[in-house]
Amino acid sequence: MKTFVCVFLSFLCVEVCFAQRPAQPPMSQEQFTPEKLGYSLFWEDNFNGNQLDPKKWAVRGVGPRALGYVSPEAVEVKDGFLKLHAIQKGDSILIGAVGTQGKLMTKYGYFECRAQLQKSPGVWAAFWIQSPDISKGEDPAVYGAEIDIFEFFKKLGVDIVSHNVHWAYGPNQKSTRGMQSYLKGVSEGFHTFALEWTPDKYAFFIDGYKFYEVTIGISRMEEYLILSMELPSEKKDLQYTVYPDVFLVDYVRVYKK
Repeated sequence: MKTFVCVFLSFLCVEVCFAQRPAQPPMSQEQFTPEKLGYSLFWEDNFNGNQLDPKKWAVRGVGPRALGYVSPEAVEVKDGFLKLHAIQKGDSILIGAVGTQGKLMTKYGYFECRAQLQKSPGVWAAFWIQSPDISKGEDPAVYGAEIDIFEFFKKLGVDIVSHNVHWAYGPNQKSTRGMQSYLKGVSEGFHTFALEWTPDKYAFFIDGYKFYEVTIGISRMEEYLILSMELPSEKKDLQYTVYPDVFLVDYVRVYKK
């Protein structure tokens, strides 16, 4: 009995510390498309050419971030892909991030990217939507939310992708708690990652399968898209990272009703 209690408490500590829900399979075996849900294409980037389209994106947050630096050096458009790198350069780690702030500001719709995830643990790929006013107040309807369409923390498992929503940046910050989706083979090859955002809910999809719906933290303001390679805040989390690594994005599409 004592052993059981210790194991249970250890498990509870892991769940609380990582603020992650247990991984779950899709809600059903039905595969959705934006068209099936009543959406039409509104905006897209297929990353053709050899540079970011300046009408759509800019390198986001150039400068220090966690244990490294966001740098234009780590952002590349080549062979029909956006390549967000993690590069070790001397004693520095350079990472890539791009955003649509001031270019595409929108609310509601179906937001999708097709991408291949990074190979290493430590660094992680992310596709998210951010409010420019999130730290100005606590009502997500008024001040918006950070909507993490997906993050791939490989330390959680090679077949697990995480989603989350945060709002009210500051001492009273709130969150839906990390939602983990289990899909066999998601860390290999290309997959689609999507969010349906309406005035009443967020729904999270991988390869057309719906994994979660949540109805709290709903933003009702215009926000912008971000694609990024991210770094942890503790060096020990990078002990198994292999450089260079890359987050490959084939396309980003926004659909509207």
